Amino acid sequence: MAVSEEPLQVRRHLAAGHVIPAHPLALTPHRTMDERSQRALTRYYVASGAGGMAVGVHTTGFAIHDAAVGLYRPVLELAAETAKSALATAAIDSGIVRPFVRIAGIIGDTKQAIKEAEIARTLGYHCGLLSLGAWRDADDAAVMHHCRHVAEAFPLFGFYLQPAVGGRRLSYGFWREFAEIANVVAIKVAPFDRYATLDVVRAIADAGRDDIALYTGNDDSIVSDLVTDVPVRTGGRATTRHFVGGLLGQWAVWTHRAVTLLTEIRAWRATASTALPTAWLSRGAELTMANAVIFDAANAYSGCLPGLLEVLRLQGLVRGTWTLDPHERLSAGQGDAIARFASRFGDLHDDAFVARHLDDWMR
Repeated sequence: MAVSEEPLQVRRHLAAGHVIPAHPLALTPHRTMDERSQRALTRYYVASGAGGMAVGVHTTGFAIHDAAVGLYRPVLELAAETAKSALATAAIDSGIVRPFVRIAGIIGDTKQAIKEAEIARTLGYHCGLLSLGAWRDADDAAVMHHCRHVAEAFPLFGFYLQPAVGGRRLSYGFWREFAEIANVVAIKVAPFDRYATLDVVRAIADAGRDDIALYTGNDDSIVSDLVTDVPVRTGGRATTRHFVGGLLGQWAVWTHRAVTLLTEIRAWRATASTALPTAWLSRGAELTMANAVIFDAANAYSGCLPGLLEVLRLQGLVRGTWTLDPHERLSAGQGDAIARFASRFGDLHDDAFVARHLDDWMR
């Protein structure tokens, strides 16, 4: 029986809180897209129970946005088609396709960003994760003008990317004004900075926007973000806001375990219990240590993308750690460190889950 996709209620879906992996790009040794592995990755995220995926973002590699590379549309199209097919196959018995948000990375000046938004919309994506790396030297007024124009073309998933990997510093005032853009549906907060993270939460609350979902992108403090109630004031009264989910490079690996973790945290919040399971804090510390190795924090994140691909290579999902930049590679000893960490902290990885399904995903 054919199962058709229902229109996604984007705000409602994002507000519920989900694991959203930032989709890597699988390449052949010749640095062309490895379609077989690329499809396998998308199937892995769907099977893991993720609530969506982000494609064309930093974890995918910003190089795909280069017109000379010519991979922006092909990568987004392959991911969208594969996800729809995987969701439909999984829904044959129930007759219902599980809601799954498709988020497209959007970069560049206003002309390029609007063009990419139009491509994403035609391919069935629901919103755009707007990177502001091209605006590092512009003032806030110019950046805000850009954001407003892009929002007229496509719903925005705001993005605070840490400066160490191409982002820029964005003030409380910027986010307070950004929250006034009606077509903003969510924000990924990823400055890897506690002060800056709280600036965003306060700004959204002060704007009175309870319809903008907050997603952590702080791969170095995932659990802390998810379990913390941030005190804010809205409408003159004291209340709290919290991160409902994560859109993370770290969740591009060991995704099935990530879904389990977030499901547990959501269940804990639903009970209105004030007792925080302290084991989660220890797990959060383990995740941060894992992220340090995988993202290559010791070397200013130079091996970040190869590190993620190395985890996936060890599981058999990709063939190698190649990126579109031939100079981008694992740092000395990084591969060994990843393997040692995975063997030591078996409760973090989902190797057994991947092994059970790998043949089907690689078909």
